[in-house]
Amino acid sequence: MPIDAKLLAAARATFPGAGPSVTLGAVVAGGECHPEPLISIPLSMMNRHGLIAGATGTGKTKTLQLLAEQLSAAGVPVFVSDVKGDLGGLAVPGTPGPRIDERAKQTGAAWRPAGVPVELLSLSGSLGAQLRATVSSFGPVALGKVLGLNDTQSSVLAMVFKFCDDRALPLLDFADLRTVLLYLSGEGAAELAGYGGMSKASVGVLLREMIELEQQGAGKFFGEPQFEVADLLAGAPAGSPARVSVLSLSDVQDKPALSSTFMMWMLARLYHELPEVGDLDKPKLVFFLDEAHLLFKGASKAFVEQIEQVVRLVRSKGVGVFFVTQSPKDIPPNILGQLGNRVQHALRAFTPDDEKALRAAARTFPKTTFYDVQETLTTVGIGEGLVTVMSENGAPTPPFVCRMIPPASRMGPLTPDERRPLLETEQVRRYAASFDRDSAHEMLTRRMNGGGGSRPTGAPSDSADDDLGLPELPEEPLPPEREPEARSSSWSEILNSPLARTIANQVTRGLMGALLGPPPRRRRR
Repeated sequence: MPIDAKLLAAARATFPGAGPSVTLGAVVAGGECHPEPLISIPLSMMNRHGLIAGATGTGKTKTLQLLAEQLSAAGVPVFVSDVKGDLGGLAVPGTPGPRIDERAKQTGAAWRPAGVPVELLSLSGSLGAQLRATVSSFGPVALGKVLGLNDTQSSVLAMVFKFCDDRALPLLDFADLRTVLLYLSGEGAAELAGYGGMSKASVGVLLREMIELEQQGAGKFFGEPQFEVADLLAGAPAGSPARVSVLSLSDVQDKPALSSTFMMWMLARLYHELPEVGDLDKPKLVFFLDEAHLLFKGASKAFVEQIEQVVRLVRSKGVGVFFVTQSPKDIPPNILGQLGNRVQHALRAFTPDDEKALRAAARTFPKTTFYDVQETLTTVGIGEGLVTVMSENGAPTPPFVCRMIPPASRMGPLTPDERRPLLETEQVRRYAASFDRDSAHEMLTRRMNGGGGSRPTGAPSDSADDDLGLPELPEEPLPPEREPEARSSSWSEILNSPLARTIANQVTRGLMGALLGPPPRRRRR
């Protein structure tokens, strides 16, 4: 039976297709699909954030894949977190087959296999470019969350960071932090007189937790060269696909606190570093956070409030954030309200709690006379979803059931032969080797060996950093293979100066502290 003509007319009026857009698929009603890919999201609305939700096996990851490859084709850089290890296939053209041919015919899509430029990123360094952050920029609250510290232990860590700031002792890696802890619990204990002091028991806990994290391989994440978030925004020649940065997390699935905290660190850096741009014809970057429930598991109230703030404000920086999870209830209500583009795949209602969540999800959709939303959410097929997006006038569209067009790239993990060239890119080489400049470890080691160290407290200095009450940090060398990139303007010199880096680290640290809130309490050891 053909689809109601009024429904088709409403869909054509809702999605006129006048400007650049990301195509989702064709209208479905009563189990019938009209072979015309009408449903789309205006490209200019992709920074209004979004949600891709649905039960396991309903097609969430393919929808993410579909959006990512079309954004890339439109010249928009994309970041995706790849928990299961199957998004690397974005780099490889899809393989024709009966199922793809049938889906293309059903939706009226002109399917052509195509891959997109992919850069692999990795927290461990084994699956892509090694991601690092300095201990200083990560900050005491974020680090306390990763280490699983309680309130008392986190306050000790915050005191250590303050001491290092005041004494101009850069904390770059775990060696720096370990040396500072040992020094302050030994011959340097008297220097903490104005800070409140700390017990050797607390130092012991911190050192043990650091060792445990290092044994899990996470110690590689702290150090230099620090990952530059500007690399996510790397442009492409006009008319060429943009980069898709795939953060492979399959090797750190047992460390969700580390991976989720890192992604919050990245968003905080983007929020701080990018200028206000207002409304653009297309976003500067779109973030896809798969398995988003891991971000909010055990989250504090402060965490939720600050994520809400960042999601709301980062839009004006030209960044869109999409959460991918099983149920809308995984996302706190105030954040869910900020997500203007929604693709809701099938929900299952096997328990009374599931049924309650289903009713709540149905109430969040705009009204429609064409569908019973609650019933529809349990009956849509695999690769179908109830879709509402932000129209170009800023209003949410009525919901339509959509059968997704097939992605052009392959859905599945890369083979070893396919992965090999992606592990030999310029970006992978640039971040492969760490370097260890003069920092807290070296300064305190010299002091303890009688060779002097950082400038004593109260010593005169004509540094501009001291005029602003900021710690004086040594000049930060450019990472290997980036020396030829000369600073082309006075503005870039300012941005790359030690003072600017110090300010950026402290502001990001403040953002991370607000984002992550107080750490969960644990029984003291």
